[in-house]
Amino acid sequence: MDDSHTIRRISVHQFLGAGSVADVLLWRKWSGSLLLLVSTTSLWFLFERAGYNPLSFVSSVLLLLVIILFFWAKSASLLNRPLPPIPDLEVSEKSIEQATAVIRIWINRALSIAHEIAVCGNLRVLIQVAALLWLVSCLGSLCSFVTFVYMGFLLALSVPVLYEKYQNRIDDKLCVACRVIEGGYRKFDKVVLSKIPVSLYKKKKKSQ
Repeated sequence: MDDSHTIRRISVHQFLGAGSVADVLLWRKWSGSLLLLVSTTSLWFLFERAGYNPLSFVSSVLLLLVIILFFWAKSASLLNRPLPPIPDLEVSEKSIEQATAVIRIWINRALSIAHEIAVCGNLRVLIQVAALLWLVSCLGSLCSFVTFVYMGFLLALSVPVLYEKYQNRIDDKLCVACRVIEGGYRKFDKVVLSKIPVSLYKKKKKSQ
């Protein structure tokens, strides 16, 4: 009970980081949220409905931007106008280290899963990975990658707002659903997973 009350005291805004990203996702900065919605919808329409190739579109936009900035800089030097307001584009060493640390965690996680399947022969992990890949394959057969990403943006702009508004009701329903899922998993574990033999690798390791 104490844990559930502690979790409920954490607001959605704090859970999302309590920053500008949280403000955009919760529509507290409605201009940024609206801009994100309009831009993602426009890109989805261009790539999915109008038939534009993403690579050629990005290349054309960058080419146009580079040409505009070049002539802007040339005309500014001739007419004594200010240069384009572009900051010094430089990636800091700290950001590179943070990104590398995150990537290393995910790579090590993937390698540990591959080790459990290939070396340890863990059938449970194999079933979980196979179910996840099958689910991704089914989603991929229903829609394209662009539509899948666009749906992710729509969910990111709608689910946090709805959850913040109806948090207590949703938490109650989720608690009931978690109990049902936990009971079903325990039955499945007792009937099926518990009968799966231990991997040969672990047996050899224990015998040593």
